[in-house]
Amino acid sequence: MPRKIAFLGGGGVRTPLVAFGINESAKQLDAEEFVLYDLAPQRAEMTARLSREVVRREGGSLKIRVAATAEEAIDGASFVLNSVRAGGIGTRAHDERASIACGYPGQETTGPGGVAMGQRTIPIAIEQARFVERIAPQAWIVNFTNPAGLITQAVIQNSSAKVVGICDTPTEMLHRIAAALNATHDQVECEYVGLNHLGWVRKISLRGEDITDKVLNDDAILSQLYSAPLFDHELIRALRLIPTEYLFFYYSRTRALQNQRKQGSTRGEQIAQMNEALAQKLLKLHSDNDDAGALQAYIDYLNLRSGSYMKLEGEGVSAFDGEAPKDDPFGAASGYHRIALDVMNALCSPVDRRVIVNTTNGGTVPEIDSADIIEATCNIGNNTITPIPVGPLPEAVRGLVLAVKAYESAAIKAALSGEERDLRKAMLLYPAIGEWEPSEQLLKQLQWKV
Repeated sequence: MPRKIAFLGGGGVRTPLVAFGINESAKQLDAEEFVLYDLAPQRAEMTARLSREVVRREGGSLKIRVAATAEEAIDGASFVLNSVRAGGIGTRAHDERASIACGYPGQETTGPGGVAMGQRTIPIAIEQARFVERIAPQAWIVNFTNPAGLITQAVIQNSSAKVVGICDTPTEMLHRIAAALNATHDQVECEYVGLNHLGWVRKISLRGEDITDKVLNDDAILSQLYSAPLFDHELIRALRLIPTEYLFFYYSRTRALQNQRKQGSTRGEQIAQMNEALAQKLLKLHSDNDDAGALQAYIDYLNLRSGSYMKLEGEGVSAFDGEAPKDDPFGAASGYHRIALDVMNALCSPVDRRVIVNTTNGGTVPEIDSADIIEATCNIGNNTITPIPVGPLPEAVRGLVLAVKAYESAAIKAALSGEERDLRKAMLLYPAIGEWEPSEQLLKQLQWKV
């Protein structure tokens, strides 16, 4: 039977990328219809029109439409993609600015901004999951919504819906490692361990040979692993682990804050400017019936956004400094659309595939509760997800991982209780904050309620 795929938050800027991926895998997925729902219907119609142009350009037959309600979108779906930004990009920009004013780096998923984002989003994600368990209990929720690990855990704990959390950060790191080694992705095998936006590569094998030491001791290779110069190579060698990019906000908080203050803006503010410029271009081009021009404007937007990633925090450079790359974002080897399709294709396949996702721990990491969500390499196939055991956490990161996991549990409790005391306790447990007194001022400044 042909599959329907729903997208809650389908007015977001990544939707045409996802439409491209679904259209590309339409036969494999037996996907017939892609249905978008968003609280801003005009925005959803705009992204649906862009998505139809993507399908037309690629010669596909995927049907794309906008639903009037979340229930309409979910009904009969095999997969429900979820990418929600409660409060919009303006709220992200506000929280990043408030974090900087209080002496913390401004980042949407990590630190005070991540706390606020989680509190706004947890109740919404749970409500949507309960829609899915009632209307389409057979469907998988593929959770894009950030903070992805925290949201996935909240949904698992408070609904019976089937859910998997996805993030392109680990897969992007694996592709960068392969490129730095002048190898194909299939020739490189990496052991990955951690949580969402808190993960590390601890072993690298090339064509079956362990080359971890070679990589750790090669500055030229290490310099190619990040989109900006984030980590001192001696830090990486001291850990004997390769951290993913979001560890920058733990390991180099002072530098991140200094760069943001030096540049004078935040990533959220710059993306808000990009989004507004794109929206104005699309309105004009669509009114002129220039769908091809609208798609090119969207491609230029994606290149500006991705080409400037982490530049502000890592180098103090504005997204609008210099020229944006002229890449084909649809053909990229990694990205949200790729990881989402990898997961959906794998779930529909009788043959297991290995993908890094956010899923229930079981016995994968012995120090973490079996019911908690971790980010791990999993065997996915035949409608099941099985994480591959990784053994004990590396000593150098064990304390950090367990502390962040304790924060996540406390943050979910706080979001459901609505009590400020519970939230201040969660912030106290969170290593990115870790003090009691600042939490009072932070909660006055952050837009953690919607």
